[in-house]
Amino acid sequence: MNSLEKMKLCANFAYEKKAQHLVVLDVKEQSAFTSYFIICSGSSTRQVQAIAENVEVMMKGQGILPRGAEGKQNGRWVLLDYDDVIMHVFHEEERVFYDLEHLWHQCPRVECVDQASPGIT
Repeated sequence: MNSLEKMKLCANFAYEKKAQHLVVLDVKEQSAFTSYFIICSGSSTRQVQAIAENVEVMMKGQGILPRGAEGKQNGRWVLLDYDDVIMHVFHEEERVFYDLEHLWHQCPRVECVDQASPGIT
């Protein structure tokens, strides 16, 4: 499975648990360690945990395990590392504080027109 397909799967699995303000950044040109960042929010710690858990379980069902997972227990910022796709699931307050979109502002955004077909803008 290529990185674009993997990114689409992760985004769709996040949407299944009502991930909010999902943004995908194409970081291939700026990063030596990954191709895409997926950044999304949940409105509560429980929702953040549910989004991350759904992504992890559904990706496992596709035969894809994360290289690492951080922050699941506290549910404020969960990071799932799928090698060429790194997913950040934030509680709304942490997302504003860390502002990863601003830190990586030079990277093209991949807009999710609908849940099934993101397209690069």
